[in-house]
Amino acid sequence: MMFYLALFLAFLYFKIVRVYKKEEKGSALINAQNIIVLVASLAILAYGVLHVEWYLFVPFIFIFATLVSFMITAIQIGVFVEGKPIFGLTHIYKYLPYLTLAIFVSTFSMWFFRVFAV
Repeated sequence: MMFYLALFLAFLYFKIVRVYKKEEKGSALINAQNIIVLVASLAILAYGVLHVEWYLFVPFIFIFATLVSFMITAIQIGVFVEGKPIFGLTHIYKYLPYLTLAIFVSTFSMWFFRVFAV
């Protein structure tokens, strides 16, 4: 279960960063987060290739990519109440460090419990 959560969060992170890169100017902090999440994503993919059956792993890649795209598109279009957006992309950008931490912790724990399983 941790594998699928980590995979979904990694797709979500990279979709948000893709939109962020188009709209905002990059910074050293964002680049450092991107590198951390890239390494964690490669670890997630390696875990999937080594420990998950391919017929479960491959379809979930497409499902998660589609779901994340729909989610970010819905936020870009916006949810408005009386002409003011309730939740926009600027709110999401504030939570990128927490998302990075969640991806890193889930990836680390996934590998840690696999290696040191009793």
